[in-house]
Amino acid sequence: MNGHRGFSVLRSEAAGAVRTALVSAENLQLTLKTELSQEEQHLTPHTNGGPDETHTKGNDDLKEMLESNKESLKLEAMKRVVGLIAKGKNASELFPAVVKNVASKNIEDPNQLIRASALRVLSSIRVPIIVPIMMLAIKEAASDMSPYVRKTSAHAIQKLYSLDQDQKELLIEVIEKLLKDKSTLVAGSVVMAFEEVCPDRIDLIHKNYRKLCNLLVDVEEWGQVVIISMLTRYARTQFTSPWKEDGVFDEHSERAFYESDEEKTRDETEAKPYMMDPDHRLLLRNTKPLLQSRNTAVVMSVAQLYWHLAPKNEVSIVTKSLVRLLRSHREVQYIVLQNIATMSIQRKGMFEPYMKSFYVRSTDATHIKSLKLEILTSLANEANISTILREFQTYVKSQDKQFAAGTIQAIGRCATNISEVTDTCLNGLVLLLSNRDETVVAESVVVIRKLLQTQPTQHSDIIKHMAKLFDNITVPMARASILWLIGEYCERVPKIAPDVLRKMAKSFTSEEDIVKLQTVNLAAKLYLTNSKQTKLLTQYILNLGKYDQNYDIRDRTRFIRQLIVPNDKNGALSKYAHRILLAPKPAPVLESAYKDRDRYQLGTLSHTINTKASGYLELSDWPTVAPDLSVRDVEVIEPLKEWAPSLGKTGKSKPAKSSDEKFYSDSGEEEKGSGSSEDGSSSSSSEGVCVSTELDLRHQTTYLLLCGVIWVWLPDKDHICQNVNNQHSVLQTFSYSHWSTLCVSLFTQFCPRSLSFPLQVSGPAFVPEKSHDLLHRMTGKGLSAQYQFPRQPCLYQPTMVSVQISLTNTTDHPLEQIHIGDRSPTGLNIHCFNTIECLEPDASVTVFMGIDFNDSTQAANFQLCTKEDHFSVSIQPAIGELFLPITMTELDFRKEQGKLLGMNESSATITMAAENMTSQPISRPVATVANLGVVPSGQDNVHRCVCFVFCVAI
Repeated sequence: MNGHRGFSVLRSEAAGAVRTALVSAENLQLTLKTELSQEEQHLTPHTNGGPDETHTKGNDDLKEMLESNKESLKLEAMKRVVGLIAKGKNASELFPAVVKNVASKNIEDPNQLIRASALRVLSSIRVPIIVPIMMLAIKEAASDMSPYVRKTSAHAIQKLYSLDQDQKELLIEVIEKLLKDKSTLVAGSVVMAFEEVCPDRIDLIHKNYRKLCNLLVDVEEWGQVVIISMLTRYARTQFTSPWKEDGVFDEHSERAFYESDEEKTRDETEAKPYMMDPDHRLLLRNTKPLLQSRNTAVVMSVAQLYWHLAPKNEVSIVTKSLVRLLRSHREVQYIVLQNIATMSIQRKGMFEPYMKSFYVRSTDATHIKSLKLEILTSLANEANISTILREFQTYVKSQDKQFAAGTIQAIGRCATNISEVTDTCLNGLVLLLSNRDETVVAESVVVIRKLLQTQPTQHSDIIKHMAKLFDNITVPMARASILWLIGEYCERVPKIAPDVLRKMAKSFTSEEDIVKLQTVNLAAKLYLTNSKQTKLLTQYILNLGKYDQNYDIRDRTRFIRQLIVPNDKNGALSKYAHRILLAPKPAPVLESAYKDRDRYQLGTLSHTINTKASGYLELSDWPTVAPDLSVRDVEVIEPLKEWAPSLGKTGKSKPAKSSDEKFYSDSGEEEKGSGSSEDGSSSSSSEGVCVSTELDLRHQTTYLLLCGVIWVWLPDKDHICQNVNNQHSVLQTFSYSHWSTLCVSLFTQFCPRSLSFPLQVSGPAFVPEKSHDLLHRMTGKGLSAQYQFPRQPCLYQPTMVSVQISLTNTTDHPLEQIHIGDRSPTGLNIHCFNTIECLEPDASVTVFMGIDFNDSTQAANFQLCTKEDHFSVSIQPAIGELFLPITMTELDFRKEQGKLLGMNESSATITMAAENMTSQPISRPVATVANLGVVPSGQDNVHRCVCFVFCVAI
């Protein structure tokens, strides 16, 4: 009973839980339905409009939301698009807008891998409608700070070009920009894009030729192959042939101007040495180390470059590297052997010392064996023919019938090329006629036929021997070859030829077509030379051929009948039968199958398949006259050196002079011009800060110190720096921080010892050149800002950190009233730069500001404003940027180190004169690293400008 009651209670509780869940689900469904109804209020069909019209209107609203500047509207629109897709609605019209939002966010991501991946995905979308977006992304990535992103942009160029070739001109501009990139990571990719988009624009390579040659060794292996291939084509158009022994006549020689015509004629007949272009030599010299590369494609690329560009006496340096590649995989061996086969035909001496490397191994594949056999045949000469023939005797016995047949052909080529071994080869081939292998016998017959054509009068016995073996040979080509030999030289075997024709008449109907054709030819020749014995046999064979199933045999039979049998209609033709059928025929030339492959560039697909492949770029012929060499000259812009006085122990100070020119003009030069120096800068008399060399050291020091003190108290330093920068004066690199350092240095050196600094503030040992993005040009609507820490004392306040900001206008219109707006957190102390009234298009300006970070790494947030817009930016310093560098001796350091009482904070009490007392604190904790600082205690008097305190915190 109790169990039944407990079960009832449990059932009632379960029922209550189920009811609660159902109610919750119903409420949730109602809530979702209400929310969906609100989201779809613009997309729901109305009674006064069709569904298509409503759907189009909804898409237009979503487009406006996606193109809005508010992130909340974009996010809401993306949610609605996902909802439309989930319902099966067509949202393809919104695709470009969605891609733009997704891509733009990722392309601006701080992580270079994400930016590159976003561009890679965007460029892989094969939809023509997003071509403009893709083009903008490529242009943006081409200017990215990361070389990996720039490399990805070069890859995207090829994808965009294959999608829309109308963008070619715009893509060429990006390629031209990327070709100037000095990163080895970008070089190979941009050259590949160049080869794909505009391989004929050689003018883009001129200024970058030497840079590519110098970067080649450090480029990735894939890029090395592409660059070498491109430079090979470039060199064939810009340099003269190094294969010519006669040099170019020197038109600038004084003798050439005064000498007589007879002397000119005599000198022109004399051979002049070839003078290689320095850029040509640069390419050969920088590619030579790559022969040691572990990548076979790189080695093969360098080998083809030397083959097509190097002088003949230098090509042999690639031999060892190519032979080394024969130890690689089968596929690599095949390509390398093909190229060696082409090379060995023209220059046998290159590979003759390595002949044993081409001996065939039992484990080689058939195509590898055939290529090695081809190379050995090309390398054969009077000195090594005996060794090669012994090797061939082994190959003939190979179980690989195709390889054995190829060996017999190779023997025939050796016999043709080297007359000393012709008889030996011919006798060896005759012995092979008794071989059990039909393939060997057939190939021997074919080769013997070709050899006998060279010396038919001396080898009639061989023809008789082959006729006796005719019945045992079943291969159609071999039987046809014997019939051709007997017919061609029937007058030398008058007794055997008619008997062979008799046998062929019996088996004519069962022979192959090629054998039937040669039987008809044999009958016609015997009819003309021995008609008494063969007239009836010839008529019988012609009748059989007249009704043969093959139309070639029927046509040949009708032609022969009309030619050899005279009648009233063809009497004029029959008298030429002897001259037509029995005319002497030239001996066949046994040549290599790779003889004509040199018309293609080595290492290319066209060379491999012996057919011009799609995309193959032919090598041009060498120019007869060298083009202008100056097109590859690059103007070297030397960086502007900061001016600093030379303070020595002598009585006078002179500006430093370079080896080529002087920075300041001397008194003699000033008389020649109107106060201008050799490099175009203003003379010392016209510059308020330049020091005359006539002043002694003390006057110079006093002058500079006064200038520095005045500079410290100037109220508008940034505006003055900006004006100086705009005028491109010699002081364009002298910011207020430089002047402050100079002043402190001079003051500590020449002021009385009682007023010198116990701890001297020094310039940093290392100032990083890396800049940080403050405002991206896409986010800033064309205004780009970058900042860096110059690591110099800040003159605005001693607690501030000096920050250098570079502003750039990337738009096509001026930007007005650039200034600092609101800042956070509240109370953030920032010394702003003065308002920049106007920044012209493509112009840049460098300004300085001071920020008090309160000895913390908390970011300083503020607004960078223009006349129309406000952009929120942030500067977060690294811990090391909060410290002021000082200089002290080791003794002083040990002394101060001994005063450290603990690992938290160290302070000391300093007794000072009453007139030097201030209310400023003398110590405060700083970050997490020990710090020794210099804090000015007052600025009311120059002689009281510095007092020494230090604080240490860990």
